[in-house]
Amino acid sequence: MKSTRSLSRASQFLKSIFILASFLFSIQTAHADLNLDRLSDEDIKRAENLIATLAPLIKERDAKENLATLTFPELYAPLNQEDQEFLRSFQNLDAAEAGIKIPYRGIATGQEDLAVIKGQKIKMEGKEQDLPPQFLPNDVYEKYLRMMEEMQKDLGKQLYIESGYRSSAYQLYLFIFYLKNHDYSIRETARYVTLPGYSEHGAPKHQAIDFINIDGISGETNPADFENLDEYKWLLQNAEKFGFVLSYPKNDARLTFEPWHWRCDASD
Repeated sequence: MKSTRSLSRASQFLKSIFILASFLFSIQTAHADLNLDRLSDEDIKRAENLIATLAPLIKERDAKENLATLTFPELYAPLNQEDQEFLRSFQNLDAAEAGIKIPYRGIATGQEDLAVIKGQKIKMEGKEQDLPPQFLPNDVYEKYLRMMEEMQKDLGKQLYIESGYRSSAYQLYLFIFYLKNHDYSIRETARYVTLPGYSEHGAPKHQAIDFINIDGISGETNPADFENLDEYKWLLQNAEKFGFVLSYPKNDARLTFEPWHWRCDASD
């Protein structure tokens, strides 16, 4: 027969195991039900702290000009366990419940074979400005170059790549970063910044390019500005010949019109 002391120690040990298990379970489930209309005040603070914690990593990667290829392990590495679970709760959101109507495009790992585009120059308020380095799958970049060569022949001008490839990990960061611009509503944010796996910028087989012209017109603040460009009208008539399609056309009630956003689907 075991002594009372031994039984007591065993009981304390089992109790400790139970407390630890309960604690871990609570971390895993604490953020399972995010409020889609507006985060709770507690979750808003967690989101703000999360962005603050990730700020040094984002700044470092941006300085190295490789932020677009951020991987999930790199994104999660600076976070403690509770913050990791909070971040994962966004990664695991049900897209349909969040109001996302565009198709699932797959996960971009940040480790794909990509062309790096540097040296793009545009004019902003009359001053020459370099666009940040962009990334594209090699075949998409080749199609873009052929298309711009033809546009240059026809119009004497071309469009530049304001936004190309970005990894799904970077997409996840951007989604949480932009929550503050939409009163911390997941549903409202998802209208403008989609969840990982649904962005065509993070879909090498359905890769999107956001175009901008030499005068810095992208249309993001006012779609009509880009819609009125000769370059846009040229795309409507010719882009399909080079494998590009307008992803979010005008007068589609399901989507926000984005005349600057064109997708190149893989041929296989």
